[in-house]
Order: sequence, then structure tokens, then C-alpha cells
Amino acid sequence: MAIKPKETVVPFAVHGEGTGVYQNLTAGGHAFATDAYPAFGGQDSAPSPLFYALGALTSCNQVTGSLVAKDLGITVTSWNFDIVGDLDTAVLVGGAEGNANFDRVEVRATIETDASEEQFAQLVSETERRCPVTQLFKRSGLEFDNVWTRVESPATV
Repeated sequence: MAIKPKETVVPFAVHGEGTGVYQNLTAGGHAFATDAYPAFGGQDSAPSPLFYALGALTSCNQVTGSLVAKDLGITVTSWNFDIVGDLDTAVLVGGAEGNANFDRVEVRATIETDASEEQFAQLVSETERRCPVTQLFKRSGLEFDNVWTRVESPATV
């Protein structure tokens, strides 16, 4: 007897192929590439997979935040994210024992919105809870610093 999959599950599939540390990828009809810094054996001709991981974090926060804002009935006029990941390369490059993950990731978001302070607090907490990429980072055990700042939309000032 086959188990019926959940109707809410959407598969995300990526295909990659390459040589050396350079890789061409396709996903959902989109093409992109990854490479690495010369110190890691690459030519720096495309973003590193680590940049894509941090980029996924910022963009997934914006997608999730947009869904949450809609649920809360608030308008977000603009999103501005700065994300920094501290990576000790001793495991990746040198083969040292330990965890190859980022030691720490810091998210700084400035959101222009008509949300009240209470609604904004809900926006932040619900986005953090519902964002799949945020949860990947948080559940990996690294130090995760997530600070959002609210800026009132010009129409509400």
C-alpha cells in the first residue's frame, strides 16, 4: 500500500554538473553557476555556494515575510537585508577536525512598513518561525543573530 503524500508538499529539485570546483546548475527552468575563490581552487567566475546559502537566507526571509505581512494585513514598502556569515575555513580547506559550518550568521534587516510596533514584532517572529532557510541555519546549531528594524512608510509618518 502506497502512502499518500501530503497535498502541501512541493518538491524542489536542482541538477548540477561540472568540473573542478565550477558547477552549472538548473532548477525550475532557471540556470545558474557556482565557483570558488582561487584559494579554494576556483576562478571566482560565479558566486560561491556559500554566497548562495546566505543569499537564500535573505531572499527566503523576504518571501516568507511577504506572506506573513499579507496574513497580518500590513504593507511592506521595502526590504533591506545585510547578512554576514563567519566561516572558519580550517575544516573545509585544511581538513581539520570539527564543524565545517558557519560559526555565526548575523541577519540585519531594515523594513519599511505601515505596521504598528506590535504587528512588526509579529512579522519578525512569524517570519523567523516560518522561513525554511532560517530554520535550516538555526537548527544547524550555529550562533544566529537576527535583528530587524522597523522604518515607518512615508504615508504613515
